[in-house]
Amino acid sequence: MTVVVCGSLNMDVIVQSKRRPAAGETILGAVVSFLPGGKGLNQAVAASRLGAPTAMLGAVGDDAFGTSLCSVLADADMDTTGVKAIRKEVTGVAVIQVAEGDNAITGSSGANMRFTATMARRAPRHDEIWVAQFETPLATTEAAFTRARAAGARTILNLAPMVPHPARLLRLVDIAVLNEVELAQATGMRITASSAQRTIVAACGKLRERGTRTVIATLGARGLVMVGPHGATALRAFKAEVVDTTGAGDCFVGALAARLAGGASVPEAARYANAAASCCVERLGAAPSMPTRKEVAARLASA
Repeated sequence: MTVVVCGSLNMDVIVQSKRRPAAGETILGAVVSFLPGGKGLNQAVAASRLGAPTAMLGAVGDDAFGTSLCSVLADADMDTTGVKAIRKEVTGVAVIQVAEGDNAITGSSGANMRFTATMARRAPRHDEIWVAQFETPLATTEAAFTRARAAGARTILNLAPMVPHPARLLRLVDIAVLNEVELAQATGMRITASSAQRTIVAACGKLRERGTRTVIATLGARGLVMVGPHGATALRAFKAEVVDTTGAGDCFVGALAARLAGGASVPEAARYANAAASCCVERLGAAPSMPTRKEVAARLASA
């Protein structure tokens, strides 16, 4: 089964410092890296590295960053015919401040917001997994998922970063994945990193009432909560030596899709994705930190 990722491609400008500057403050001595990213690209690279045949649909600018990102996708051995270079447009960029084991991100969408439904011309098949996020136009995602569901394909929506979206979109989603911040934004409930499991379950239930079959809330070091047709399940996080959390959520989504494409059940795929994300946070960057099958197998074996 093929994983088809319909989403964003960015160049990540990563700034590492001991701490984040206060408003108006300048901090010297930071380390800067330019690494491939964007939620769509990250998820596609994760799925491909974990052995799933993968296709990427998206848009870049006609600039050096766009050329570089297309090379990254080609090197990851995936189908890139669905990635379009838009003339006189810039490639998406994300500035990522990494400090004290966490990150803050400011993005400029560029070509990502010019990615239209007519560009996503790939015809879905019943044996595919289609994946999308909220870093490209909602109309494009809705059109792609409408065609995917009509063809019998399964759909995964990563509700990140959270944006206002039509209620009908969730009725096209088999699995919704989001973190606690996004879960609070999507439901209007007060949810924090320390919220009780019953609160997380109740919030996931709200999204299921809108049409999504299964909702997975990723909770960082706390693991995850999954609510589906057969009730609620909680999985603890795997131990990890955290270097950079950038891309961990994308790794989870890509790994989830890859495992489902391999025939696993949703609970099995979620545990596998949990292990993959724990490997991801032990390296700097987003796409470059996506683990291999061997690394994830080792993490599962050591649990």
